[in-house]
Amino acid sequence: MGHDEREGAGTWEDTAGSAAWSDEDNEELTFAQDEERLPWLESGDEDETASGIDAGRVAMIALMALAALAVIVGGVWWITNRTVTGGEAPQGSIIAAPEEPYKSRPDNPGGKEFEGTGDTSFAVGEGETREGRLAETSEPETPAASPTPRETEAAPSIAAVSSDDAEEVAQANEGVGVQVGAYSNTSDAEAGWRTLTRQTEVLNGVRHRVVRGRADIGIVYRLQAIASDRAAADRLCADLRADGLACQVKP
Repeated sequence: MGHDEREGAGTWEDTAGSAAWSDEDNEELTFAQDEERLPWLESGDEDETASGIDAGRVAMIALMALAALAVIVGGVWWITNRTVTGGEAPQGSIIAAPEEPYKSRPDNPGGKEFEGTGDTSFAVGEGETREGRLAETSEPETPAASPTPRETEAAPSIAAVSSDDAEEVAQANEGVGVQVGAYSNTSDAEAGWRTLTRQTEVLNGVRHRVVRGRADIGIVYRLQAIASDRAAADRLCADLRADGLACQVKP
């Protein structure tokens, strides 16, 4: 039995060794499978590293840009600071005015001469003064016809005024007026006076006059009652207002 046990133990060891060898083989297969790359499981870190910005290329572009800028600045400086050859350099002084007149009338102006040239209106427009004179006419002056005897006789009749009318005109112009209305014509003014005398007894026995005047609406005829003086005119206007009539004292 001891031999069997040893054989059995050797078998177990062998068996265990075989099992152990089998486990190692399995691990190697597992490692081999892990080393295989699967595209859909790979991360993008390596791609990002591969596609990163090239610092050397950026530095080269920056140097080229600086060189181009230096060339442009140098060209501008050379153009603005170069010396002029073959002539005088500008001094920047003020241009002197010529001694001859700036504007002069030509000896032969020529051109078209328009109608009205030389008239007084053009001379006055240029600051000249012309003495006024009457226009000359070729026809002789005709003396005015003397009035006929009939016209001479009629003239005094127009100017003559009767003594009664003169007295009425003088009385109408005397005194202080109390205006009681304004009308467009004398007939309406006289009709207005008759109406007022029927409305109030204050105007009974009071003289009146119609005075032609001008207002904003045009020519008007003012109807005025005549008082002897300013005090009488004020009393007359107060009495008319007491009867409900409008009035205004006119000097």
